[in-house]
Amino acid sequence: MLFLQLFYVFSKIGIFNFGGGYAMLSLIYNEVVVNNHWLSNAEFTDIVAISQSTPGPIGINCATYVGYVACINNGYPAWVGCIAAVMASLAIMWLPFILMISISHYLLTHKDEPSVENIFKALRPTIIGMIAAAALLLMNKENFGSPSVNLPLFILSIVLFIAAFFATKQWKVNPILVMLACGIIGLLVY
Repeated sequence: MLFLQLFYVFSKIGIFNFGGGYAMLSLIYNEVVVNNHWLSNAEFTDIVAISQSTPGPIGINCATYVGYVACINNGYPAWVGCIAAVMASLAIMWLPFILMISISHYLLTHKDEPSVENIFKALRPTIIGMIAAAALLLMNKENFGSPSVNLPLFILSIVLFIAAFFATKQWKVNPILVMLACGIIGLLVY
């Protein structure tokens, strides 16, 4: 039953996603944490971090890890989790793949028509909203801590967030250097 649910959920996420992996995160969270309770909030945050740090698209990586962890959390052995990981990865890709193959010729021949341009103009704010929803989703106690549990570490998390934002956006510091600096600070403090 879990395999069918995983296949259905990730097929649905794949077909209704526009805007890439970050736009997909809020859809994945809603399905795997809120609706189906396959993962906890902390596990989802860890999976997003792992998905960002491994090569490949974040949405597919996230589906892979969710499939595996959902099976393990439901008491299945690791080898069944590996099968579920592959199945969830394929489920998130198969419908968008068929859709793009089906409509790519039409889009290439009619890309300059006003109706097609209007559809893409309408999708832009939606995609930005979905990416913003994912950003807000990840601003949780698992990532920032809690002021009621440990106020100094919460303040340090906020300061690191603001410093990393301004370092990459305003001062154009190489993001790899920012990650290394924050990682070293985290290693020393946490």
